[in-house]
Amino acid sequence: MRYEFLGPFRVLNGKHEIRISASKMEVLLVTLLTRPGQVVRTDQLIDEIWAGDPPRRALASVHVYVSQLRKLLSCPEREDSPIRTRPPGYLVVLGEDRADWCEFRSLVQKARECLREGRHEVAELLCRSALDLWRGPVLDGVKRGPLTEVLAAWLVETRLECLEMRLDAALEMGRHRELVGELFALTSEHPFRESFYRQLMLALYRSERQAEALRVYMTAWNTLNRELGVRPCRSLQQLHQSILRADGSLHRLPLAVGS
Repeated sequence: MRYEFLGPFRVLNGKHEIRISASKMEVLLVTLLTRPGQVVRTDQLIDEIWAGDPPRRALASVHVYVSQLRKLLSCPEREDSPIRTRPPGYLVVLGEDRADWCEFRSLVQKARECLREGRHEVAELLCRSALDLWRGPVLDGVKRGPLTEVLAAWLVETRLECLEMRLDAALEMGRHRELVGELFALTSEHPFRESFYRQLMLALYRSERQAEALRVYMTAWNTLNRELGVRPCRSLQQLHQSILRADGSLHRLPLAVGS
């Protein structure tokens, strides 16, 4: 079984998608899957399902939903249901099952380690694999409560970190020219994310476009000052000064065509 969070929520048994028609059952399963292998208290499940306004028989309804999900997720290859009762609530045991967000987390962690070790090519490939898991916005169409909202926010932020790592690795590998267009789009989409300005300035400078790199810095300065009343961060200011000095340490040779 495979559970997919990185886009519309899906449960796949091989190539067959298991449809969960009732939205409250879907919320219950999603909530359990935010903490695989850990007990989620019944009161937390009730809060997720009914957003703090439960009906009188909410506890009984949770028991019914769990029973229905167990039937829905049963298959001949599995002796036990992945959903287990553990006072004061329930938990999901993944076993050989997979959740795409857990795979994403694992790939990002491996990419961080490779980047720290200077293994840029492996880091970039790991980041690409992690980003390829995304099919759209996290849990698109699923009603989110406190637990799922926390996980969704973490996933969105970690996706941006993964994207930054992929771009840093690519810059270290000399792929600056091919990154310029993507980075212009990212600075427009995320105008307060200073790391994208830094990467764009570096890519432009290494592509013999010094004036445009300096113009990007002014864009960052104006945006941050106008909207937030702050200056660019120290690393961005230092890069700006390094470009003005034509610091030789900023250069990386581009990769040969076809590499």
